[in-house]
Amino acid sequence: MNKIFQFLAIAVFLSACAQKPKFDALIMPVSSTIPVKDTDTKDSIILKAAHVVPTPNQYEALKNEFIAFIHFGPNTFTRMEWGNGMEDPKIFDLKNLDTDQWVKAMSDAGMKKVILTVKHHDGFVLWQSRYTDHGIMSTPFKDGKGDVLRELSESCKKYGLKLGVYLSPADLYQIENEEGLYGNLSEYTERTIPRPVEGRPFENKTTFTFKVDDYNEYFLNQLFELLTEYGPIHEVWFDGAHPKRKGGQTYNYLAWKELIRTLAPETVIFGKEDIRWCGNEAGDTRDTEWNVIPYLEDPANLNRFDDITAEDIGSREKLYNAKFLHYQQAEINTSIREGWFYRDDTDQKVRSTDDVFDIYERSVGGNSTFLLNIPPNREGKFSPEDVRVLKEVGQRIKETYTNNLLDGSDGPNNILDANTESFEVFDKENSEIIISTKNPITLNRFVLQEAIATHGERVEKHALDAWIDNEWKEIAVSTNIGYKRILRFQEVTTNKLRVRLTQSRWYPAISFAGAYYYNTRPPQLTIERNVDGMVTIAPKKEDFGWKPHGQDISGNLNGEYTIRYTKDGSTPTADSPIYTESFMFPSGEINAVSQIKDQMGSVTSTEFGIIKKDWKSLGADSHTGDQTAEKAFDGNPATFWKSGDKGAPHYINIDLGQEYTIKGFTYTPQTVSSEGMIQQGRILSSADGKSWKAVEDFEFGNLINDPVTRKHDFKSAITTRYIRVESKEIAGGGKVAAIAEVDFLVD
Repeated sequence: MNKIFQFLAIAVFLSACAQKPKFDALIMPVSSTIPVKDTDTKDSIILKAAHVVPTPNQYEALKNEFIAFIHFGPNTFTRMEWGNGMEDPKIFDLKNLDTDQWVKAMSDAGMKKVILTVKHHDGFVLWQSRYTDHGIMSTPFKDGKGDVLRELSESCKKYGLKLGVYLSPADLYQIENEEGLYGNLSEYTERTIPRPVEGRPFENKTTFTFKVDDYNEYFLNQLFELLTEYGPIHEVWFDGAHPKRKGGQTYNYLAWKELIRTLAPETVIFGKEDIRWCGNEAGDTRDTEWNVIPYLEDPANLNRFDDITAEDIGSREKLYNAKFLHYQQAEINTSIREGWFYRDDTDQKVRSTDDVFDIYERSVGGNSTFLLNIPPNREGKFSPEDVRVLKEVGQRIKETYTNNLLDGSDGPNNILDANTESFEVFDKENSEIIISTKNPITLNRFVLQEAIATHGERVEKHALDAWIDNEWKEIAVSTNIGYKRILRFQEVTTNKLRVRLTQSRWYPAISFAGAYYYNTRPPQLTIERNVDGMVTIAPKKEDFGWKPHGQDISGNLNGEYTIRYTKDGSTPTADSPIYTESFMFPSGEINAVSQIKDQMGSVTSTEFGIIKKDWKSLGADSHTGDQTAEKAFDGNPATFWKSGDKGAPHYINIDLGQEYTIKGFTYTPQTVSSEGMIQQGRILSSADGKSWKAVEDFEFGNLINDPVTRKHDFKSAITTRYIRVESKEIAGGGKVAAIAEVDFLVD
């Protein structure tokens, strides 16, 4: 698709259909790849960059916006992230499969395409391949006749989703198996693809001749199956990860590409010249994501593509060193669960609706595609929590982006007509788009799109103003636009908006503008106190611990909010004090609530006991590594004491520093995993820190599914300086005990 005159006819036609442009916006042919000459000046390089456009397939892939990943295979049953290739296929003990449930959940989320890992690094295949028996054909599922890809393909047709396949070039089964083809040092000879298999002819009679070795032939044969027998394939996903190599094995990607382009003309290829990895698996995004990328060699001839992970990859300074300028969009790929494969519904956390929706707005609204992995469980379905989050995200997308508040407004018709194929051309600097609404509107989201299919990515800086109190007020500022930019800001009410295009690479063509309202939600809060007694109130942090992206989710989505609080146990109201900074609090109950305008969030309540500054450990029965007894009362719920796994009961002894009259205690379990949650235990006291007597037993239920701070009130208050917390029974039958925080409550 690297033709220098690509899209030129389309560009001329669309330009003619639009109003006669004020500027000469196209002064050279557009193409997905444009070479840079040694004689090109910096200005001419930037001019060329402004004429780099996506291929039709890339453009269609961008319009999908939100797509799904499915990791499913032996790892689902072994609970491993990467298999070793030596697993017995029968370990894939699938009894039921409900791909309709998968696809409906994805459709409800607003996803347009799903990519299935038909072969991960372990080499196990999820379709009825002719070329291996290491796969679903060797499992009990449907007596070896099952085909996950076949069923998913049928479900996609039913619900109108596009289908893609992930085929790992790495293959541990072919590496570890004595008869394996990977790295077997076979000669490169001419091979016919597909290789005929007796009794299983192909309906598609296309053949190819490539000079390849055994493993590349195997890979091509499998690609042929996937691309000819499962309906249209819209994306082929090549992972660059390699758990192990053997025999100097190399890949003949140029042969793979020829086969793919011939058999699947609508597909895009990930990890190669069409689509690139964003550089992380956390759901993090660049503030400025250019899809015009500098290359030192022609991407059309490259056999291998390196990962592009730098923060700045497409600025002017980066382009000046290019030999080729190439359109290559990014996919923001991450998982809804902690890990790519399903493990369980207890220890493996699921991203919140806020988190997924925030990634959606940052990625789709940042000139990228959002690829979210949802791993099916061992019942062959998406777990209920995953389905709930997908449904809620889909509802938020519809609620926010269905109603364009600019419908019926006055302004450039080619921008406001909801037709992204029409556009308006503007000057390179200091251009304005002024839009007036018939009545005042309230908005906190604004969407802009460039006509990238015909004019490429050009805007480098832009700002949004609102007419407020008879003057323009800047409400958002950003850098590039590209396929789509979502601006997020504090809500404003106005009847006139102005977009300022302050810097562009050439005359920009704007195809769409839309104003929207996101229903902000006051964030849930956490109330914490350090060992010195200083209390901090803040939005609750996500406890999703896998590959953290570090984004302020609440701040991104909701912007400004107020925190109201009380220190006497009463419910905070709009008249309660506003929290501004941490404060000293000796003991008692603090309640807090966040507020956005007149909307109040849910109340968070925390009861604090004795300040822990003078507490000391008198020892424990055991500890693991640096997870010592002091971690149970350091004021940081992210750290915890963890006992060894031998002997019982497990306990910690604490010197409170002086004698107190205690009425009860609170126990906060560690939440890194479900390990060590104390379901039943005993409180003991001592007069000297040496001889102990029982105070009373306690019991906390459902800790694994609801690992929040629990409170136990004593039947009668006790007066003591020395106290022991002892385990009797661990949730889930565990052998170790753990405490993130323990507090002792006083009157």
